[in-house]
Parts: sequence; C-alpha cells; structure tokens
Amino acid sequence: MPNVLVLKDDLFRFLGRTFTNEEFEDLCFAFGLEIEIGNGTELNLQRILKDSANENLSQKTIFKLEVAANRYDLLCLEGFTQAIKAYLGIEPIPRLSIKNQAAGVHKITVKPETFEVRPYVVAAVLRNIEFTE
Repeated sequence: MPNVLVLKDDLFRFLGRTFTNEEFEDLCFAFGLEIEIGNGTELNLQRILKDSANENLSQKTIFKLEVAANRYDLLCLEGFTQAIKAYLGIEPIPRLSIKNQAAGVHKITVKPETFEVRPYVVAAVLRNIEFTE
C-alpha cells in the first residue's frame, strides 16, 4: 500500500483544526487508515525549498499514513483533508457534475477480456485547470 507523508502543521492548517497525536491516531483508525508518527529524520523525509536548500524537518512532527491502493483521493494533502472534513461532517461530501457534455466527442473502448475483470470504467476530461505548488 502507498504511504503518504505529511507535516502535522500543514495537515492541521488545511483541516482548520488541531488534534493531539492520540486523537489523530484514533481518527485515522476510525477512518480505516494506519498511521506512524515521527520526525523528518526518523521517517527519512526531506523537503527542498525553492532556493534548492533543504528544510530542516528533524524537529517537525510528520504523519506517515498508509493508504489503500484504491483510494487515489487520499494520496495528496488536499484530497486527504477533503475526505477527513467530509468524514467529520465539517464540510459536505463533494458533489461532482457533468457540464457541457457533448455526445460522441470522446469514446472509451473496453476489451471483452478486460470487461470480465473490470466491468465498470469512468473517465474525465479536465480543461482550464491550473496547478499550483
């Protein structure tokens, strides 16, 4: 399973609230995640700043979250905090909708042998998206 390492301070800033380490461990357990808590040295985490210098993470608390392989939404800080906020009832579950749907523009072809193993397929075309740090 993939592991996601996040700085405790960043995570709590994104969540808009704080927890003790024990409270957060309990929350992760209830949410179905395993967590390991350490610092940057213990968890072998480095962060390179814009000027190419390494940030000292040896005194910062790091959460190492073990994420199920089928939960791609939890593989980044933003997705993880959105899921936790929905789980805690802080924010509603995001509702996605299809807009400007044009019939016949795109087509997904699923081979019969694939259909036997994975009978469902979903895709999206995203436009006008700006990625930031």
